Amino acid sequence: MCENSEREALLKKLSILDFIAVDLHLFLDTHPNDEEVIEKYNNIIQEADSLRYEFEEMYGPLCSFRSMSPDCEFKWINCPWPWKRDFNFNVKECY
Repeated sequence: MCENSEREALLKKLSILDFIAVDLHLFLDTHPNDEEVIEKYNNIIQEADSLRYEFEEMYGPLCSFRSMSPDCEFKWINCPWPWKRDFNFNVKECY
């Protein structure tokens, strides 16, 4: 698998995990004591954070306000910007 397709696969998986987290969060707004869903939510958040860290270690920051700059260099400026269409996966392919 080439680097770009690995990057795209990680980005798609992260998008899925973030979507699930938002969906579970909305459910918990109306069911705040559902322990099973709280556990699922926490697991999804943990998995997404781990994947986000892995992605950023390999390809750079995903966003300017949530990514750490551990080596005293602000790397966000060096990465392709979110609106650069050719560097983002095609959502149409996902469904």
